[in-house]
Amino acid sequence: MRAVKTCAMIMFAAIVAATAAALPKRTAFECGTSYTFFVGRDSADCRAVTVDRGAQIVRLALADVCGESTVFDRLDIDGFLSEVNGEIVFCEELSDSVNYYCTADLPYSVELYGREINLHICVRDDGVAVGSPIIFGGY
Repeated sequence: MRAVKTCAMIMFAAIVAATAAALPKRTAFECGTSYTFFVGRDSADCRAVTVDRGAQIVRLALADVCGESTVFDRLDIDGFLSEVNGEIVFCEELSDSVNYYCTADLPYSVELYGREINLHICVRDDGVAVGSPIIFGGY
């Protein structure tokens, strides 16, 4: 009887471990004031799913996620780049924002101006958005 219980416990632990391994990885970023998942096979059919909280749970229910983004009131860019092993590839200044296009240890990437980019940081007066591979839409 003890052998049966031990075998059942081992099988249960194996099932839990296999289920955890099969689940998608956590979100790419810590959730800021909102979190957006870009869902679709490419940018032409991409739709945005935005939540204010519970991003990691929502991520489990989404298929075909091709990017992620979050917004912060403010962000220490140097510290953030250090956390994701990021490096600025090029910068673009617009009238209302400064955009940093970077490489980092993040799950998504695109080619932009002949360079592989997988982190986009947009700094504006009203906050900072970060996205991987880039921030889609109009932040």
